[in-house]
Amino acid sequence: MQEGTHVHTIGRRSILLPIFLFGLLFMTTGIIHLKYGSPAMTWAELLAAIFSNTEVDLHRTIVWEMRIPRIVLGFLVGTMLGAAGTMMQGAMNNKLAGPELLGISSGASLAMAAITVLHLPISVLVHPVVALIGGLLGGFSVVLASRGSRGTVGMLLIGMSVSAILNGLLIILIALGTSNDVNLLYTYLLGSLANRNWSHVLRMLPWTAAVLPLAFHFTRTLNVLQLGDEAAAGLGVQVQRSRLMILVLCTGLVAITVAQCGPIGYVALLAPHSIRSMVGSDDNRLVLPLSALCGGILLMTADTVARLLLYPMEIPVGVWTTLLGGAFFLFFFIKRQGGGVNA
Repeated sequence: MQEGTHVHTIGRRSILLPIFLFGLLFMTTGIIHLKYGSPAMTWAELLAAIFSNTEVDLHRTIVWEMRIPRIVLGFLVGTMLGAAGTMMQGAMNNKLAGPELLGISSGASLAMAAITVLHLPISVLVHPVVALIGGLLGGFSVVLASRGSRGTVGMLLIGMSVSAILNGLLIILIALGTSNDVNLLYTYLLGSLANRNWSHVLRMLPWTAAVLPLAFHFTRTLNVLQLGDEAAAGLGVQVQRSRLMILVLCTGLVAITVAQCGPIGYVALLAPHSIRSMVGSDDNRLVLPLSALCGGILLMTADTVARLLLYPMEIPVGVWTTLLGGAFFLFFFIKRQGGGVNA
């Protein structure tokens, strides 16, 4: 069976329309994020803060040292999550797969919480590596435990069980910490972009530059894996080896986001589904880059809502994405009548 018989033909219109919509949403959300908040700025003040470099004032500091880094970080994190979700769903041949449902986010969060509560002398530059190890342990636990199980429900239940165990260990770990540790972990574990700056962006960039391009090399493999294990093996793909490599790569995509912002749920689930519905194709040559773009825009928009909707109070963006993703997850299950078959 040829790959081209399984996927839809990629049309120019399928690519240009979402790119145009995402560009428009990026500009609109970015302007709202920069203009409103404390202090709100007039258009003249905003333009002066962005383009004038003749003096250092409060508006310029807020725009360049607080709001722009937060936009950039949100876009990068969402991009990584969108790509990770697409790869996991393709590799598992399961459209409900995602780091928050397969133990990766929980494992990475547990590792990061251990650093905080146990006061381990680990440099912030090494935190992503620790999160990567935790995420791999969580993801491999689900993969090993689900061997032999069939269908969406089996893998999801095992993934939820492993995540519940890891979250239980996380609560025990937090209980062992001091009140300062608890306060520090509270916002982090909800997933937040608040109080992030250029240093967080700079720690993200090397990982993004190293891992994200690798993801695009697996688009053909992902397309073949979507045909099923037997068909993929017949086409020369080493299924288990490819799946393992993709899982490691996905964990690398997710680990750096957890290390910088905490576990932000369901962006990895929502972005690929939104793109597939928009372009009407499962071809990962199209879906993967557009899902990465969609994830960036989605998280950037959700963070703007989190910052401004109940202003001056701010709800961490991870809460909003979880509410949105949970509603989508419930809708998807009802639509599939309980998920008795692979989605």
